[in-house]
Amino acid sequence: MTDTAVATRIAQNARIERRPFASLGHADHGWLDARHHFSFANYYDPDRMSWGAIRVWNDDTIAPNSGFPPHPHRDMEIITYVRSGAITHKDSMGNTGRTAAGDVQVMSAGSGVRHAEYNLESEPTTLFQIWIEPTRTGGSPSWGAKPFPKGERSGRFVTLASGFADDGDALPIRAEARVLAATVKAGEQISHEVGAGRHAYLVPATGAVEIDGERYEARDGIALTGGQTVTITALADAELVLVDSL
Repeated sequence: MTDTAVATRIAQNARIERRPFASLGHADHGWLDARHHFSFANYYDPDRMSWGAIRVWNDDTIAPNSGFPPHPHRDMEIITYVRSGAITHKDSMGNTGRTAAGDVQVMSAGSGVRHAEYNLESEPTTLFQIWIEPTRTGGSPSWGAKPFPKGERSGRFVTLASGFADDGDALPIRAEARVLAATVKAGEQISHEVGAGRHAYLVPATGAVEIDGERYEARDGIALTGGQTVTITALADAELVLVDSL
C-alpha cells in the first residue's frame, strides 16, 4: 500500500468510529438487560457522553410481563424502535398504545410528562430507545406511534421520525434530526450522506455490514462525522437504524 493510500485510510478511519457491542455499557436487572451506547444511569464514560444531539441509545431486552413503571421526562425527544415483541405505553397525557416489531413510537417530553412502558407479551421484547436533545425546550408534551413495514424500506433508507417539515410521512420530533431505517440483502449496498457539521450514528440491528473495508457486526455502534458519504455493504441480510443530527 502506498503512503498516499495509507494516509487516505487513516483519514477515513478518523471519520468512522467503531463501538463494538462488547464494549458498550451493560446493566442486567433481571427483568431488563440493557446495553448503553452512551453514558446512562450507572454507566459513565467521558468519551461516550453523546454524539451531536444524540444523548442516549439503549439496546434493551425486556422480560415478559415486566417493564418500566411510571417515571418523568422533560426536554427530550424519545424514539422507541421495536425490534421484536411489543411495548405498551401509557402516559400522563392520557395516551395508551401498543407498538409492535417494525413499528416506532415518539414522545416529545416538552415541559414534562410521566409515562410507563411495559412488555405485556409472553415473549421478551427487544428495542432501541434513542434520546435526542430538542432544538427548543419546553412546550406541551406529545406522543405518537406508526407502523413502518420493513418491505417498504428494502434497499433504501426510510425516514421514521424527523424534525424537518418536508418529511411529511415521518413521526414529528422537535430536533434538527432524522431517524432512518433500511433493510439490505446480503451483497447489496446503500449510501448515506452526512452533511458538514452533522453527526450520524448507525447500528445494524441484525446482520453484518462493511464500510471502507471494515466489518461491523449486529448491534455494534458506528459513529460517523459530518462531511462524508458512507457506502454500506451488507455482508449478511441486515436491518439498519441510523440517526442523523446536528
